[in-house]
Amino acid sequence: MAKEHDYTCTIEWTGNRGEGTKTYKGYDRTWDIATPGKPVIHCSNDPLLGGDPGLPNPEDLLISALSACHMLWYLHLASREKIVVQSYTDTPLGTGETEPSGTGRFLRAVLRPHIVLADIADRDRADAIHHEIHQYCFIARSVNFPVTYEATYSAA
Repeated sequence: MAKEHDYTCTIEWTGNRGEGTKTYKGYDRTWDIATPGKPVIHCSNDPLLGGDPGLPNPEDLLISALSACHMLWYLHLASREKIVVQSYTDTPLGTGETEPSGTGRFLRAVLRPHIVLADIADRDRADAIHHEIHQYCFIARSVNFPVTYEATYSAA
């Protein structure tokens, strides 16, 4: 039987310049994410939609959550298989589209981890792990767009 897990946070809009949403250009697209017991994350809308390019936006947060979930399962499965990972860095690419109506969605994501292995002879076994992760990763199992990977490897 499946076990349910609850996750919570507080999202608070911080972009009221004094007149609320009286005019479309009269407010900022900023907010804070507060998760109990954790640092606050200051966010903004995508710069294409008037947001602050110096702050994370929802699309950034989604692709980073997807990448982090993949990484954590990768490290777990590598450890289980006795494959020693010395370093893991990902530069994921999420591709979205915006319709003329303004609606948007993600079309796909490519995870591009660079993994440093203690023993490069483990490369083929290490690469095979990526195929298992979508069975486990909470985020990957929840999105409705394809997620692929293009991993590279080097020796420590």
